[in-house]
Amino acid sequence: MDAFEAMLTRRSVRKLLDTPIPQEDLDRILEAARFAPSWANTQCQEIVLVRDPRAKAALADQLSERNPARGAVLAAPVVIVACGRKGRAGFKAEGPVTGLGDWLMFDVALFLQNLTLAAHALGYGTVHVGFFNHERVAELIGAPSDVQVVEIVPLGRPAVPPGAAPPRRSVDEFVHSERF
Repeated sequence: MDAFEAMLTRRSVRKLLDTPIPQEDLDRILEAARFAPSWANTQCQEIVLVRDPRAKAALADQLSERNPARGAVLAAPVVIVACGRKGRAGFKAEGPVTGLGDWLMFDVALFLQNLTLAAHALGYGTVHVGFFNHERVAELIGAPSDVQVVEIVPLGRPAVPPGAAPPRRSVDEFVHSERF
């Protein structure tokens, strides 16, 4: 699968099988994620791989009971808790150098985009989960105080083939020339 096909066919997959992921596949996915760009190559991303069923259940408990990704967190053979190390991305010696402050959310998102596209290219499903109790998840994974939990990504084989893409805005609806 080439990069364009991966970008155009990747879908959020909320129904996953509990089939184990071969270490070779997981290594390939993480290697692709490792090569994501980051602010000044600071590579602020940190991840925790969660496989233990009790730990996955504790993570799932941090999502709303109505969150459609809850089942994926429980079923996935691997759940990735994606974090960023604070004070690296977007910083120089004198402190933050952008009007947006810490750049970790952006860099973690780039890392996860590579990860989810690589997973899809190998036939795995993922879903980005951002609506959960971040503080409690940080406690559950033992995150140090300088690490911000950003997202949970269940990873596994899709239980059913992903459907068609939801509607997208056309390019001319979001592209502006020279000025907004």
